[in-house]
Amino acid sequence: MSLAVLYSRALSGMDAPLVTTEVHLAAGLPAFTIVGLPEAEVKEARDRVRSALINCRFEFPARRITVNLAPADLPKESGRFDLPIAIGILAASGQLPKDQLGRYEFAGELALTGELRPIRGALAMTYRAHGSGRAFVLPAASAGEAALVGQARVFGARSLLEVCAHLAGREQLDCQRQVPQTDSPALADMADVKGQVEARRALEIAAAGGHSILMAGPPGTGKTMLAERLAGILPPMTDAEALESAAIQSLGSQGFDVSRWKQRPYRAPHHSASAVALVGGGSQPRPGEISMAMHGVLFLDELPEFARNVLEVLREPLESGRIVVSRAARQAEFPARFQLVAAMNPCPCGYLGHYNERCRCTPEQVARYRGRISGPLLDRIDIQVEVPAVAESDIAGKQWGESSEAVRERTARAREMQLSRQGKTNAMLGVQETEQYCKPDAGGEQLVRSALTRLGVSARAYHRVLRIGRSIADLAASPQVNAQHLAEAIQYRRFA
Repeated sequence: MSLAVLYSRALSGMDAPLVTTEVHLAAGLPAFTIVGLPEAEVKEARDRVRSALINCRFEFPARRITVNLAPADLPKESGRFDLPIAIGILAASGQLPKDQLGRYEFAGELALTGELRPIRGALAMTYRAHGSGRAFVLPAASAGEAALVGQARVFGARSLLEVCAHLAGREQLDCQRQVPQTDSPALADMADVKGQVEARRALEIAAAGGHSILMAGPPGTGKTMLAERLAGILPPMTDAEALESAAIQSLGSQGFDVSRWKQRPYRAPHHSASAVALVGGGSQPRPGEISMAMHGVLFLDELPEFARNVLEVLREPLESGRIVVSRAARQAEFPARFQLVAAMNPCPCGYLGHYNERCRCTPEQVARYRGRISGPLLDRIDIQVEVPAVAESDIAGKQWGESSEAVRERTARAREMQLSRQGKTNAMLGVQETEQYCKPDAGGEQLVRSALTRLGVSARAYHRVLRIGRSIADLAASPQVNAQHLAEAIQYRRFA
C-alpha cells in the first residue's frame, strides 16, 4: 500500500479553495476510481491520465487506484486535475520522489500524448496559491497569465515529462517572472463626438469620480459613441486594479488575454441578457457581466428594454461593489466594482423633445415606458443627463471636439487627488466619509438643502449630489466644494 498527496486549486474566484489530491494504491483487481464529487470531465481524467502515462513511457500500476479529491462536499469540474492525478500516481507507485511535492501546487489538463494544455482561471488560482507560500506548476501556455501575480513563483511546463524531470531534480523548469510587454490599445477618441457639450462634461465628471451615469435622448444623438469612449478617458489602472480585473476575467469562458493587461474592460451585454448572465450564477457559480467589468465599464444600451427582474439585481452591487450568488449547495461572492453607463430613449418612439416634433406618444405611454426603470434603481445612478438631438449645422461642421488624451489628463489628476485624500474614488465613499470629505462651504450647504427640498429627493440622492460636487471640485483643483460645484451637480439629478 502506498499513498501520495498533492495540492491543486478548484476554480471558484480569486478565493479558490485548496483541493487536496490523494492517490492511494492497494493490492487487488486493477481499478481506477475518482471520488470527491467529480463532474463528468473530471471522471474522464482516468482515460486521459492512463494514456498520458503510457505514452510517456511510465508504468501504469496494475493495482487498485483510488483518487480522493478533498474536500468531499466541493464539486470538482474541468480537466485541471489531470496533472495532479498523474503526478500522484507516479509518486504513489515509486516512479517519482515524494519529498518535493509539498512545495508545489499543480494544475493542468493532459493530452493523450502527455502534453499539457492551457487551463482557465490560471491567474485567479495563482493569486491564491502565492498566499499559501507554495510554487505553482501549470501549462506553459498559461504561465504568462499566471506570472502577472507579482512575486509568485510560477513554473510553466509543456508536458508531463518536463514536470517529472523538474521534480526528480534532473532538469529544472524556468521560473516565469517577467510580465509580457503589452501594446497601448487604439481606443475610440472623444474628438469624434460633435456637439453634446453637456453630455461630454457629464462623462468627464463620471470618469473623474467613478460615478455611474444614465444618458437619455433620441436615437442617433451619440449616446453609444459617448459610452464607448468612456474607457479612453478613465485614469490608468493601478497594479492592484489590473490584477483584480484580470483575475476575474480569467475565470470567464474566454479566459484572460495577457495583451490586454492594464486595459480597462468594456462590457456591453444585449438587453435580452438574463439575470444570471448579468450578475453570475449557475450550478457552479461563475461571475457575470458586472464582475467581468471589474474596474471597467458596463454599458447597458436601451435600458428600459431589459427585463425588470434583470435590472433590479443591479441595485445591491451598485451600492456595495460585490455580488453574492447563493445556491442550495454553495455560496460564492464575486467583486463587482464596475462603472455603469446606461442609455435610453425618452419615449417608446424615441423622439420626445426632438426639435422636429416627430413624437406622437401619449403621456401614458411615456410614463409606462419610463416606469420600466424602478425608482430605487434610478436613485442609485449618480449622474442623469439628457443627450438632445444634434443640429444639422453641428453635424456638417468641421469643428472637432476635445481629444480623449486631453480629457484623460484632467481625470487622472482629479483621481490622484481623491486617492491621496481618502484612498478611494468619490463614488465609493460611505455616508460618514461623504460628510467628512465632501462637506461644502456655507453657501453650498444652503444651496443644496434648499434645492433638494424643492425636488423632494431621498437622503441617498443628497449624499450622491455631494459626491458629484466633490468630483467637480477635484476637476477644478479646488480644495473646497462650493455653491458653483453643487449647482452643477444638482443639474445631473433631473430624473431622480
